[in-house]
Amino acid sequence: MNSLARGWLLLCLLSPAYFQVAFAQAGSSAAKYPEKAIRFIVPFPPGAANDILARSVGQKLSERWGQSVVIDNRGGAGGTLGTAIAARATPDGYTIVIVPATHAINMTLYAKPPYDAVKDFAPIILLATGPYMLVVNLSLPVRSIKDLIALAKARPGRLNFGSAGIGNATHLIGALFKSMAGIDLVHVPYKGGTPALTDVIAGQVQMYFGTISATNPQVQAGRVRALAVTSARRSTAVPEVPTLDEAGVPGFDAVGWWGVLAPAGTPAAIIAKVNREIAAMVADTEMRQWLQSQGFEPAGGSPAQFVQYIKDEIIKWGKVVKLSGAKPN
Repeated sequence: MNSLARGWLLLCLLSPAYFQVAFAQAGSSAAKYPEKAIRFIVPFPPGAANDILARSVGQKLSERWGQSVVIDNRGGAGGTLGTAIAARATPDGYTIVIVPATHAINMTLYAKPPYDAVKDFAPIILLATGPYMLVVNLSLPVRSIKDLIALAKARPGRLNFGSAGIGNATHLIGALFKSMAGIDLVHVPYKGGTPALTDVIAGQVQMYFGTISATNPQVQAGRVRALAVTSARRSTAVPEVPTLDEAGVPGFDAVGWWGVLAPAGTPAAIIAKVNREIAAMVADTEMRQWLQSQGFEPAGGSPAQFVQYIKDEIIKWGKVVKLSGAKPN
């Protein structure tokens, strides 16, 4: 027997024991996890839906584990800057990232995205979904979606809608609305949802598709008017607001989503542990009520279900990106 053959034989004999030790070490590591602070990357500025959710989840995880969960806002480049940092982080469970629907959108929006939305991450859990709400400036002479469509057809190219940026869900939902309603609206991109909504209030732009958590306080304060939500069913947070489907755009159904990922290669036992913790959190009555009050619908599920959801979303939003002709700055 030559030396190469002896080497292979030795490896085969040792492999079962080697893997038993490796698995035991991995299990021990997961049992002790977390032993230090966890960095929770939010790839958008403070105040957006991603930030609101991450801070709530981070606080609950910190209470459960007795370890700090540090929110790290890394906004820029449509969310790709912070998400790329997460993709390159050490896969030890001490860096996680919250991503919205933009995570799937960016795979088509960018010709060369800085990471693969599926291959470069270990999925943890789909945290929540939620519709967007169309709000308009109070001076706009419309009270319903049918009024808005009629006005837009009477003034083609003269009404505009703001968004949180080119290729953002707030942009693509507006583009889908334009297409399905058969109207001509001008898109005005901003660097974030807050300045877009501020300009709707001021009358610089006429309308905006924003998250309910961002737009409803302004509706309640009487600063903007709500016309419809973008989901197929009414939101539990604003049940008085009709869906676009009900209000005059049959078949319209587009929602945002938010989920938690880790870098690819993070130990499966740690992924499973974080999944269980967040799933239990989302199932908690108090947490569910809070999420729904903010316009989110609690989700959950397994890592495998979340990665399939992301794959489906890449296909779905890819079609809308092409329809819109959106190109990143």
